Amino acid sequence: MERPEPAEVRMSQAIQPAHANPRGELSAGQLLKWIDATACLAAEKHAGISCVTASVDDIQFEETAKVGQVITIKAKVTRAFSTSMEISIKVIVQDMLTGIEKLVSVAFSTFVAKPVGKEKIHLKPVTLLTEQDHVEHNLASERRKVRLHHEDTFKNLMKENSEFDDPICDEEEGMVSTGGTAVQSIELVLPPHANHHGNTFGGQIMAWMESLATISASRLCRAHPLLKSVDMFKFRGPSAVGDRLVFNAIVNNTFQTCVEVGVRVEAFDCQEWSKGQGRHINSAFLIYNAVNDKEEMVTFPRIKPISKDDFRRYHGAIARKRIRLGRKYVTSHKEEVPVCVQWDISNQVSLSNANVEALKNLAAKSGWEVTSAVEKIKIYTLEEHDLLSVWVEKHVERPAHLTYHLLSDFTKRPLWDPHFVSCEVINWVSEGDQIYYITCPIVNGDKPKDLVVLVSRRRPLKDGSTYTVAVKSVLLPSVPPCPHYIRSEIICAGFLIRAIDSSSCTVSYFNQISASISPYFAGNLGGWSKSIEETAASCIKFIENATDGGLINTF
Repeated sequence: MERPEPAEVRMSQAIQPAHANPRGELSAGQLLKWIDATACLAAEKHAGISCVTASVDDIQFEETAKVGQVITIKAKVTRAFSTSMEISIKVIVQDMLTGIEKLVSVAFSTFVAKPVGKEKIHLKPVTLLTEQDHVEHNLASERRKVRLHHEDTFKNLMKENSEFDDPICDEEEGMVSTGGTAVQSIELVLPPHANHHGNTFGGQIMAWMESLATISASRLCRAHPLLKSVDMFKFRGPSAVGDRLVFNAIVNNTFQTCVEVGVRVEAFDCQEWSKGQGRHINSAFLIYNAVNDKEEMVTFPRIKPISKDDFRRYHGAIARKRIRLGRKYVTSHKEEVPVCVQWDISNQVSLSNANVEALKNLAAKSGWEVTSAVEKIKIYTLEEHDLLSVWVEKHVERPAHLTYHLLSDFTKRPLWDPHFVSCEVINWVSEGDQIYYITCPIVNGDKPKDLVVLVSRRRPLKDGSTYTVAVKSVLLPSVPPCPHYIRSEIICAGFLIRAIDSSSCTVSYFNQISASISPYFAGNLGGWSKSIEETAASCIKFIENATDGGLINTF
């Protein structure tokens, strides 16, 4: 393992049986305690004074760790604001027998510096040494905007949810209520539970919350819950030694192979305890997968809301899922692993057919979920492991064949899509296949992006009614990456255009989102932007305003 950076704090722990769950894996609660302690020390190293946890969010669990392995937690300040700091946390597990290292978890926490007396605090800026430091510094500002606008975004999404029919709420066999998943527990805060400020250690509270949430999830699935991510641990106020902490957990909603559990914590001192008047000090939403005894992923039953509170929590989970998607794909900085193929003219037919088949297979997948519905436009998302796909469905009052002519000519794309600055044909392979060079605008303060894509077009067969425009990136030696752009990639995207009648059609746009293009989608998925709806509306307007005589039929 490489040497730590000057501003980085590291904690290494050998996993003992006392740290493990019944499956012999490191318990998520224990890991959360270690994460919080390491992050606190990184914050105090930068600030030079005591710091407290304000929130921990964007926690993603990629791997499990087992007894006998070694956990290393790396934490450092990515950006300092006036009195608060964002801490980036990365957890690695190493097998001592093989030496193999794997990424266990990534997370971000916000710490606030505690003033001494009436002294005002203004934290020093972070010293940026590497290109990655600059990237994380810029992304930290984006993550902060998301946190600050979280409440407003959530309220807007809740309002949206009430304005369109949610197919999940339709009656179907096998739906269950969440009443049986409610769990309550109590803890008396003792001196070993306190931090070096004398308050209850934030990591300990998170561990207690995770333990209760695991019980709640297991009551729904009768399997082994595995913590996949945490929406946010938000610390609303402190508690101290002698307080009684009351924890309440319940399942809010399920999404095929994952379930969201909400946990609320109230604190009582002795007097408050006798009066039954507690202080709400923490809330969190934890997302679990589950496996059965054969280590197979379990599909959770659908939830049937009954009471008014059930519906509030049910729709709240849907809104949070959208925000999670946005945060996950706009605020993480993953290195792109190229999957695009080398363009080979001798293999043109095979590459073209594979391009079209990939789009059709993406469209045919099950599990698409509605995230937004406005007038003529519906947006669906599909999560598969680490892959996120988007489907935008539009109703257009124009014939399918004219719509196909307009959308399959990518030189016209910048006329209606603000995500495309320029689009030029660099290789007219055949009537059905062209290779384009595309440039995109700057996002998140980074360099602009560019793409080299193969566009494969297909008219419907004699008995069919669907036009296809499939898009995927290819490697073309004559167009190498340019230092002024970030070469990006489209894994699988395109349009399926289905005739409704002789004068209207449905346009379905699909995109399996790669890491490099995710910032263009994430704000919309997260609910704090309407860029996809705006682009779809612009597309509809462009198609419906096009005149028949103005169409250049080169197909």
